Amino acid sequence: MVCFQEKETSLIPHLVSLHWSTRQRLIRLRKEAEQDGAYRVARRLPAVVLNATGRTSGEVAHLLAASRSKVSEWLANYLRHGVAGLLEGHRSGRPARLTAGQRQELGDIVESGPVAYGVDCGVWTSPRLARVIEEEWGIAYHPGHVRRLLHEMGFSVQRPRRILVRADPVRQDRWQRDDYPRLKKSPARRAGVDLQ
Repeated sequence: MVCFQEKETSLIPHLVSLHWSTRQRLIRLRKEAEQDGAYRVARRLPAVVLNATGRTSGEVAHLLAASRSKVSEWLANYLRHGVAGLLEGHRSGRPARLTAGQRQELGDIVESGPVAYGVDCGVWTSPRLARVIEEEWGIAYHPGHVRRLLHEMGFSVQRPRRILVRADPVRQDRWQRDDYPRLKKSPARRAGVDLQ
């Protein structure tokens, strides 16, 4: 446990007291967190263990390359909530700029196609869709974020295949079977060298 003495405005942390089995559990949890990719949690757990071995929060901060205030916060969270206080909480992130209704409208626009929207091309591109979003709702998106947004909405990137409009499939097949293999480069035979 972390013990605090209250002064006028600040809390001064003392050393954490850990049972040996709790210390082993924290070390094991750190390894599991690293394996799972929870690197922030894996960084917080040793702060408690190091503090329990007699190191001050300043020394722990120096060893973990963290700020002293963060280490004090981690120790306080451990005191209040135990190991759960060191785990990652939910991060909401920045609020969505398009509402659910606007996303639905955007999905309808994408599904109807660019020609139906009035764009003279056969495929949507993320820069075009970024312009559409800005025209419709006045929200400027980077084309890279438009791709991410469409992926979240269930759309995938599709690349158009180029085909010749007036191509004769019989002649194309014949060219693939007969003419193309003759045109491909073959290894040159060197004079006087037998390849067999």
